[in-house]
Amino acid sequence: MKFSPFMSSGSAPQRPDSQLRASPDGGEKRPWNPQLIFSLTAVQSSFGLVLVLFLFLPVLSLFLSVTPSRFVSALGQEVVRDALGLSFRTSVIALFLVVLFGTPLAHRLATGRKFFGQAIVEALLQLPWITPPAVAGLALLMAFGREGLVGRMLADWGIALPFTTAAVVVAQAFEGSAFYVQSARQAFTGVDRQLAEVSRTLGAGPWRTWLRLELPMALPGLVAGAAMAWARALGEFGATMLFAGNMQGLTQTMPLAIYTVMEKDMDAAVAMAIVLVIVGFGLLWMLFRLGQRMA
Repeated sequence: MKFSPFMSSGSAPQRPDSQLRASPDGGEKRPWNPQLIFSLTAVQSSFGLVLVLFLFLPVLSLFLSVTPSRFVSALGQEVVRDALGLSFRTSVIALFLVVLFGTPLAHRLATGRKFFGQAIVEALLQLPWITPPAVAGLALLMAFGREGLVGRMLADWGIALPFTTAAVVVAQAFEGSAFYVQSARQAFTGVDRQLAEVSRTLGAGPWRTWLRLELPMALPGLVAGAAMAWARALGEFGATMLFAGNMQGLTQTMPLAIYTVMEKDMDAAVAMAIVLVIVGFGLLWMLFRLGQRMA
């Protein structure tokens, strides 16, 4: 081992005094390196800040564009009240239908044996994610319209779906289903299968095991999926426009009302937009707290 003037017996190598900078408390401080400003962390933070500002500034502008008094006054308008009431009613019904039919399917896909055509079913469940809302609305119209594949049979029974409040529910359920089913499937997949097997060996049947063991254990994931599905249904626009129309009090949800009134009354449009943003942030906060409890 070569002797170095900057090494001392029994100690680690020391830097030359010329390369050390004294800190205010008398300790040694690492030398300043101009390349630090181009470090990976600095670049990540800079680019991330740009994206965060890009997402935050439009939302901030919404809240700054109307005073509290104008906001409250806009909420009292008939078109706003009708849109708010219709959106919440139809989205809750759509969520109920998605949970009712989606929960058993998610459990079957997560825990059951593979069946013929499962890959096709799983692909169909992801269609709402990759299908543009306008395409979804047109597809619903072709399926459930008076001359549609299913609409002809419904017409024989005196049922007409397009351009009705029921059509709003159908469009919202179509768009929100993928969010719930995928989340519910992951939740059921995370349930310990050994516990379910033990429950059955102790005499609990499949229904009792599902209701008293698997469902409670998967509940946080189910709630998260339901929240995302409800938010998607509440903000649905394109499919509702094409399949249900835009009639105040009948099919005009909040997104459609925003599109309709923004040219005549910007305060009303901003008020409804703020309501949707507040609901969205509330759901995100709920999911965050839920994630903390699950961790």
